[in-house]
Amino acid sequence: MSLYTAASLKAELNDRGWRLTPQRQTILQVFQNLARGKHLSAEELHDLLQGEGEQISLSTIYRTLKLMARMGLLRELELAEGHKHYEINQPYPYHHHHLLCVRCNKTIEFKNDTILKIGSKQAKKDGFHLLDCQLTIHAICPSCQRALLPV
Repeated sequence: MSLYTAASLKAELNDRGWRLTPQRQTILQVFQNLARGKHLSAEELHDLLQGEGEQISLSTIYRTLKLMARMGLLRELELAEGHKHYEINQPYPYHHHHLLCVRCNKTIEFKNDTILKIGSKQAKKDGFHLLDCQLTIHAICPSCQRALLPV
């Protein structure tokens, strides 16, 4: 998968009978400019855009994030209980997975090409086109483990 430009996103949306609205373009730009390793929830994105003077409703943000995730442009991540986060879906070799502390929500990104190869092989075997393959490991970080020890 390659990174989207406004023109390629517009073409794909048009193929599906949708438009590239200014709101969709703004959201795409936010994710393309995010630092690697940064994830945003819909609420965080809404707050960020409001801080920049953008008037995009939270419901529009939710719909746009879902749409871009279905298209394979964004990765939808379950990093914290009940809260989805999103990041740009980077092509290989930037593909990565997440190690998540279930107590403090500390998240570490890691690479593992074997996971991607297994996902790609299975998708190909069944005639699918792979958009994303991700693994989230739920664990307890060293700091939280120490906090759980009796004194």
